[in-house]
Amino acid sequence: MESLADEEEKPFIFRAYRKKELACMYSPDITPRCAIRIFTKWIKMNKELFRLLTETGYHPRTRTFTPRQVRIITTILDIP
Repeated sequence: MESLADEEEKPFIFRAYRKKELACMYSPDITPRCAIRIFTKWIKMNKELFRLLTETGYHPRTRTFTPRQVRIITTILDIP
């Protein structure tokens, strides 16, 4: 069984992520459905983030983020 310290030492990997997976990383203590709603709201409310993601083909109904989009998200929201 991994300890919390071991889990925190793993580097964040920039790859394609499903919206649910990434949302749950940012809000691990709530249900996946609520995490997705909050995550989508954060994106919509952050004008710079929304603009940059839209330039890469993002749409609010997007279900998978490309590695490039993940890098944009983590640059603005920080690594989960």
